[in-house]
Amino acid sequence: MSSPRLGAPCLLLASSLLGGCGSQGILDPQGPVAAAERLILMNSTAIMLCVVLPVIALTGIFAVRYRSSNRRATYEPRWGYSGKIELVVWSIPALTVILLSGVSWIGSHELDPARPLEADTPPLRIEVVALDWKWLFIYPDERVAAVNEIAVPVGTPIDFEITSATVMTAFFVPQLGTQIYAMPGMSSRLNLLASAPGHYPGFAAHFSGDGFSDMRFVVHALPPAEYAAWLAQTRESGETLDEAHYDALARVAAKAPVETFRTVSPGLFLHALRSSMQPFASAAGG
Repeated sequence: MSSPRLGAPCLLLASSLLGGCGSQGILDPQGPVAAAERLILMNSTAIMLCVVLPVIALTGIFAVRYRSSNRRATYEPRWGYSGKIELVVWSIPALTVILLSGVSWIGSHELDPARPLEADTPPLRIEVVALDWKWLFIYPDERVAAVNEIAVPVGTPIDFEITSATVMTAFFVPQLGTQIYAMPGMSSRLNLLASAPGHYPGFAAHFSGDGFSDMRFVVHALPPAEYAAWLAQTRESGETLDEAHYDALARVAAKAPVETFRTVSPGLFLHALRSSMQPFASAAGG
């Protein structure tokens, strides 16, 4: 995926300033979306430092040069205007705003969450339902499901369709990129891709109640053969996830363990989507 670039100097400057942060976060990308977002973050930081660093340096220089004990400094009590200073004071911030606007504009279009990713393989569809306080992941084409766990093949685009069966929360896998909200009665689209094998933590990035800190999951990016083995094992174990089982699963339960389901009833995601709309419909009717 292409992304806005401001050249090697800005990237090296931002890398030196941000490179000391820990791994397993936005600065340790393992996919093209996260890598492009990190580049935007570094470029934006470098652009802003072009203003911040000179201001910090000039503050020290002026404090030393124009201190009261410096007899060599020129005292001009009637000075009030300088065209050159005005040009610098207005042009540099204006250029900074223009550059930041360009980076944001280009990045927001190229990294549109609903925009499909280019790859040699067709995307894998995963339907995501945020529950209290767990994540349900449904594979509609494979007819399997999992709680608090995702397995995906490396190099395959992942097309997420996300909703919440309770209150609004946020779906976020920092190393793959793009936080997006999960809202009741609505569905959001998100396209990600894992470019390297690994186990990438994800979590709910929006407070949704007492147990939201337990809403954590892991994305297992596996080579195609290992993903096929995981899929085969899932189809041979676990229970059937139908509407009745889903309704039981949706009941409040903190620290839900990882669980898989060997088969899923068709249209379960739509059932979850419609179920989350009922409280709002009742409130509107009452």
